Parts: sequence; C-alpha cells; structure tokens
Amino acid sequence: MYRILHDTKYDFIRWWKTAATLTVAFIAIGLGFLAFHGGYTYSVDFTGGTVVQLKFTQPPDVAQLRSALTASGALDPQLQEYGSPLDYIVRVKGDTAGSGVAEARQLVKTAAEQLAGAGGVTVERSEGVGARVGSELRRGAILAILVSFLITLVYLAWRFEWRFGLAAVIATGHDILATLAFMAMLDLEISLTVIAAVLSVIGYSLNDTIIIFDRVRENLRRNRKEPLYDTLNRSVNETLPRSVLTHATTLAATLALLIFAGEVIRPFAWVMTFGIFTGTFSSIYVASPILLFIERRYPRNTDTKPGSR
Repeated sequence: MYRILHDTKYDFIRWWKTAATLTVAFIAIGLGFLAFHGGYTYSVDFTGGTVVQLKFTQPPDVAQLRSALTASGALDPQLQEYGSPLDYIVRVKGDTAGSGVAEARQLVKTAAEQLAGAGGVTVERSEGVGARVGSELRRGAILAILVSFLITLVYLAWRFEWRFGLAAVIATGHDILATLAFMAMLDLEISLTVIAAVLSVIGYSLNDTIIIFDRVRENLRRNRKEPLYDTLNRSVNETLPRSVLTHATTLAATLALLIFAGEVIRPFAWVMTFGIFTGTFSSIYVASPILLFIERRYPRNTDTKPGSR
C-alpha cells in the first residue's frame, strides 16, 4: 500500500466546492427524513419504561426471544446478556407507574415462557425507569459532546494555532450533523450505545484531522514561503498511505460488527461505519478548505514558525 500510494500528487483541495455541495445536500436530505419521521426515536434509557431481569434454565435463542416479545406487544424490546448466557436484561417502553411495571413484567414473563416453556425461566427482578432519568441522560449526552468540543478547541489552539483549532472544531461539527442526518435516514433509535458511537466518531475524526494538520505544520516550518494551498495538498498526499491503511482496518472491524453482531450492537456499527467515511471526508474537504479560508482572511506571519508550541 505504501508503495502504491508513495509520492502521490493528487489535487484534493480543488474539489472542495463540489464536496461542500454534496455534504450540504446530504445534511438537508437527512433533515427532511427527520421531519418526515417526526423526530428521532429514543430508547427506553431516555423515554422511561420497565427493566426485567430473566434467568433461563437453558440458553435462549435471542432472535426468537426478541420476536416473541414483539409479538406479545412489548414496545421496542431490548435484550442484553447479563453475566452468563442464562441471564438476560429486557428493557421495554411503557408506563413506569406500579401497574405499568407489573403489566410489563407479566408480558415479558409470558413471552419468555412461550419460548422456554413453563418453569424454563424465572423473573429475578423488575423495576421502572422514570422519564426523569431519561431527561438527565439526554442532558448528559449533549453536555459530553459540548465539553469534548471545548477541550478540543483549547488543545488545538495551544498545540498548533487558533486557526487550526477553529478549522478542526468546525469539521467535527460537520461530522456530527452528517452523522445525525445519516441516523435520520436509517431511522436509528437514539440509545446510550448510539451516543457512545457518536462520541467515538468525534474522536476518530479529530484524530484524522490532527494527523493531517501536524504534517501541515511540519511542512510550513520547512517552507514558510510556500502557498498554504500547496502545503495542504502535499500534506494530505503524504499522509494518504497511513490514512488508507488505518481506515481499511477500522472499516473491516466495523463491517464485521455490522454483519455478524446482534441487534443491540448493530446501530453502533452503523454509526461507526459511516463515521469512518465522514471523518475522512471532513478532514480533507472541510477542515482544510476552512483553514485555507482563514489564511486568506488572516494571513499568517511567515517570519515566525507556525505552530511553534
């Protein structure tokens, strides 16, 4: 791979207008899907519902158990292995009051007994998850994203220059919008797993952007008089072999999860797989053009070393 992509001289930046048009159209389509669906669908972690812990005498077939729960009327059942193949946590949406919890408990138990037979499963515990907890989780997820933005901006402004930090944060904001549009298109349910995937995409995208910007800084130090346009293109080409190898191996892992993992982890795999593409895209066609725009508005002083910290 390094031999094939060695000393390439592709003019990536020249396509930034086309790339900008495509990504704006993609986000707009995603917003259209979001309006059509009436907003995102939230999991029981955010909306409130009932948590039921089951213990089987024999390991159940998870797909059949999920089908039995859905057929019995359970709203959005979520299954998670708990400690051993015999223990499972089932989460269902619904009323969190006493009668609602009791009704959900009986519904889950009946569906499980249809699969495991009478005496083949017992209910270890059941409890309601209130909407208050869900709203706190929602606020916590938004706060986590905003804090990550702030820390990133401060770090990059200190490590490189303020212009690098601003370009990287705007590119990361693009990744979040594009990912939210993608989730709206697939009508993915918002759960803690999906929030974890979005945060992972932020880190992945920032890492790719920082790798390119670090090479830009090195090249600016070597040739201070070179136009930033040429430096950006050269830096992207020089990091291209590393980027292709890294993204290929990461994509192989996420595709394996997407194809072979269960329903619980599949939304995470979808978001991560998309994040690989949008993270690479934004590092080249969002962060770099924005840095170029800032340079034209606020030219750097070529008499000092860029990013000398």
